[in-house]
Amino acid sequence: MKSGLIEPCWALAPDGLRALTGRAGLLDTDTDHGARGGAGQGAVAGAPDAFAAAETDVLEDAADADPLAQELAAIDAVLARTARVLDVFEAVMAVHVKGAYLAAKHVVPHMRDGGAIVITSSVAAMRGDAGVYAYIIAKHAQVGLMRCLAKELARRRIRVNTIHPGPIDNGFQSAVEEGLGKSLGVDGAEFFNRLIPLGRHGMPEEIARSVLYLASDESSFTTGTTLMVDGGMSL
Repeated sequence: MKSGLIEPCWALAPDGLRALTGRAGLLDTDTDHGARGGAGQGAVAGAPDAFAAAETDVLEDAADADPLAQELAAIDAVLARTARVLDVFEAVMAVHVKGAYLAAKHVVPHMRDGGAIVITSSVAAMRGDAGVYAYIIAKHAQVGLMRCLAKELARRRIRVNTIHPGPIDNGFQSAVEEGLGKSLGVDGAEFFNRLIPLGRHGMPEEIARSVLYLASDESSFTTGTTLMVDGGMSL
């Protein structure tokens, strides 16, 4: 269930931004493999082992979880109907909270001063919805991580922000909607569209352009902020 952000970001990046590898990193935990970083072919030049170490720690935690918990770790809607709530909760925390924390921990020492970190959070970080406890708690936690990093790294002129996509037309969201549809007996995609004032899902390229803004010098005086790219869903 990949978020599909890293490839569009790199495809849309101008040559100047591509040359800044080592200055900008995307910490994206909404993927098949937990914490993942990217700014082109590697978030930080000369530091592939940093992300590998973070990913290994997260995967080791996930391996200890029940197979059902791993399957549901992307989102936990209607968890009250399962008998393995704690397993799912711990798996979601391992991926989205510990994953983002470890990615930052291992990568920051290798970053050049004056760079940028963009953490992929979610519209869920600005909402509270019944039955979606683990995912919403995790996404709120990523905002706390971002704000701590933004203050700590300001002395190195490293900017840290979160981006908050709403429902996006990709595999991650399709899997969520399929599960929701089966549980509630509704059309999952239409269910979310009714929650979005603009009335549609976003496209990966629309999120990628917002990530590129936060990673580039166009946002040189922007740090510690939450950028909503959700079609108005958080209103």
